[in-house]
Amino acid sequence: MDFTPLIMFAATFVALAFGYPVAATLAGVALLFALGGIATGAFNPGDLGFAIGRIFGIVTNQTLIAVPLFVFMGVVLEKTRIAEDLLKSISGLLSGVPGGLALTVVFVGMLMAASTGIVGATVVTMGLMSLPTMLKQGYKPSLATGTISATGTLGQIIPPSIALVLLGDVLSNAYQQAQLNMGVFAPKSVSVGDLFAGAIVPGLILVGLYFCYLLLRAILDPESMPVDRQQPAQRANLLEALKTLIPPLILIFAVLGSILLGWATPTEAAGVGAGGALLLATFYRRLNVSILRDTCESTLSTTAMVFFILIGASIFSLVFRGYGGDELVQTLFESMPGGMWGALGIVMLVIFLLGFILDFIEITFVVVPIVGPVLLAMGIDPIWLGVLIAVNLQTSFLTPPFGFALFYLRGVTPASVPTSDMYRGVIPFIFLQLILLGLVITWPALTTWLPGVLYD
Repeated sequence: MDFTPLIMFAATFVALAFGYPVAATLAGVALLFALGGIATGAFNPGDLGFAIGRIFGIVTNQTLIAVPLFVFMGVVLEKTRIAEDLLKSISGLLSGVPGGLALTVVFVGMLMAASTGIVGATVVTMGLMSLPTMLKQGYKPSLATGTISATGTLGQIIPPSIALVLLGDVLSNAYQQAQLNMGVFAPKSVSVGDLFAGAIVPGLILVGLYFCYLLLRAILDPESMPVDRQQPAQRANLLEALKTLIPPLILIFAVLGSILLGWATPTEAAGVGAGGALLLATFYRRLNVSILRDTCESTLSTTAMVFFILIGASIFSLVFRGYGGDELVQTLFESMPGGMWGALGIVMLVIFLLGFILDFIEITFVVVPIVGPVLLAMGIDPIWLGVLIAVNLQTSFLTPPFGFALFYLRGVTPASVPTSDMYRGVIPFIFLQLILLGLVITWPALTTWLPGVLYD
């Protein structure tokens, strides 16, 4: 058995550990192994000719056009401070409720996560907006930072998000490849809309678990989250809160609803979201040339990063398969004890550990195309697998000491708040995410029921 593909995989992560750029590392390591294989006769140079077609397929992929549009939508909502208005108005409305500010942070963070889908952007934005207020109101630093960090990772599971768009596109290709490998030449397909529908119920369950925990904490430990003692004149009234809340909700429901009801593809719905975000910014009189320029620059840099990584990952997977990596992975999985469950457990563990050093984009483009076809060929439902991966990554990004969400929040947290408090604060939320992961594993219908109702 030739273990060259696994050595190439290990070399890639060693290079990443030394801080080399992800996209350049993926393509560079793959090309070095390909050249070495050509020199020794172990690699067919003709396989590299497929790289051009792969790159052309990436840049012409209709689904991936949704990426810059969703990014644009989220950046507009962030830079025009619409999310900040939501936080102020709803927290003012709940100022007399125990834990009202924390509940507001989760709710507004859920909307932000759904519109951006980027963990770092949501954590930093929510940290800058809400952490000073929470600390000033007397919240325990561990509870405040834990709530913000956990809320920032919701973008992995709450649709519509970039994470689910990318994961859905990769799983669609993996599902078709798995069926072709099994001799099914009229393969069924799974779409981004299917994954959106599959993630809604688990996402709402997780938000509900967050709410229940915070309410219980407010009752049992009221000193950790004191009630806001604003003067009545400073509190937001219901009309003001609704005026601030309804337009963004209409936008998100229009985007998500049009996908779920089959009225629009994810790309078309993303266009609606981008245009709707501009209309919202104009309605709130927040849009100007400077904000529009910053939004376009941020969208361009994020989109370029995504596609650069995707091209590098595509070259990596091409060389990986040229060395027979897919057959090697299939052989290893089939020889594992426990069959499908054993293979799934190993993959989930590897993805969880990789979440400490890689963002969801790299994991989605590098790991899922390699292990996805093998797992799907073993009878795993693609929607169920996609939601499991999303929840798994969400938990990984929150787990100390390497969780990305903690690193991002540390950058905007006052030095007076020790890192140990941040670590303690996320532990209850990690348990809640593990509960969700257990529920999804035990009852796959949590992910497959809604897509079946909508599309079957």
